Formats: sequence, structure tokens, C-alpha cells
Amino acid sequence: MPDPVAERAGTTPALESAGKLLFDLSEIDLSACALDRKGLERYLPHRGVMMFLDALVWASEDKTRCVGVKHVRDDEFWVPGHFPEKPMLPGVMMVETAAQLACYAYNVRRPHPVLAAFMRIDECVFRNSVAPGDTLYILCRDVKWSMRRFISDVQGVVGDRIAFEAKLSGLSLGDAKLGG
Repeated sequence: MPDPVAERAGTTPALESAGKLLFDLSEIDLSACALDRKGLERYLPHRGVMMFLDALVWASEDKTRCVGVKHVRDDEFWVPGHFPEKPMLPGVMMVETAAQLACYAYNVRRPHPVLAAFMRIDECVFRNSVAPGDTLYILCRDVKWSMRRFISDVQGVVGDRIAFEAKLSGLSLGDAKLGG
């Protein structure tokens, strides 16, 4: 399976034929780390095993598009039970990873971060499985943004495959102390 980091291409002909990406990855260095987990904690309330994003790879200048990464490990809590003979990252965890990236995109443009809750999933489709050893890139693109709520289109990509896509909505629950 082709690896977009190794190829440094971002999109491959196989990926393009598998479905349409939310935006062109060909000019994005997918091996970059714009923010590590600690940096993401300034914008996200998730900690410990519930922090699914490993890093922010890239964000557009206006922060309306971004790419995050999750390195799927074989020692994660879900591996022994989902499923013992063929571990697969649960779809709900793929979507939660995308919701965390969408929350980052929401909070990074606010005067100060707020606690934002993921409130709706629309048009969700799972296209391919994700397993331990995979690198899951999450693409996020704004559909609507206001100080109170956001709607984002998201996709998960592994190698040359689109793993899932959805439209996510989130809502501000008010000020939160983040960053530690």
C-alpha cells in the first residue's frame, strides 16, 4: 500500500480514484508537525487515552482547513477487544479523532479556547478499515463557523485509501480552562 508520507506526494492516482479529497494534499508535507500533543492541549480538553490526535500536521493561514495525524498503535485500549483476531480502529473513534481536529480549528480562531462539544454527525460513510500500524491522516474543512458553533467536513485517509468521511457539528459550552 503506498504511503503518502514516504511518497511525499500527498495524493496519489490511486487515492484520487478512490474518492474526492476535501482539499489538495500535494503541497502539504505530511511528515511535518505544526503542533504536537502538548501544543494541541491548549485548544482541546481531551487528555490521556481520550486524546486521539497525535499532532497537527498543517493548517491553512486562515485556519479554515487543517490536517491532523493519529498513529494507530497496537497497544491501544481497544485492540484486544475490537476484534481479537483482526484489530480494527472503531469507526466511532475515527470520527472522534476528526471531531478533535474540528474542535482545534474552531478554538484556534477564538480569542480564547472554550469547551466545545461534538453534537452531530451527518453523511458519515466508512469506506475502509484502519488497523494497528496505520497512520490515519484527518482532513478538516470549515463549512460554517461562528463564535457559538461550527460545522466541518472531515475525512480520514490511510495510505491511498479514504477510510471515512462525515460532516460534524459542534457547539460552545462556554469558557474552559485548557492547556494543562
